[in-house]
Amino acid sequence: MPATLEIACENGDCELDMAELHYTYDMPDDVTVDDFQCPYCRQSDSLREIEP
Repeated sequence: MPATLEIACENGDCELDMAELHYTYDMPDDVTVDDFQCPYCRQSDSLREIEP
């Protein structure tokens, strides 16, 4: 099953509290939250991974 990544945006001005990214099998194994930006506020330094 392809990987998923749950992220949270910690930008105080952003309305997004949580999102879940679903990858395909073609996504490289070394992809981390640092490779993405918030889909709402477009910042990347405010994202963190939500640990299960």
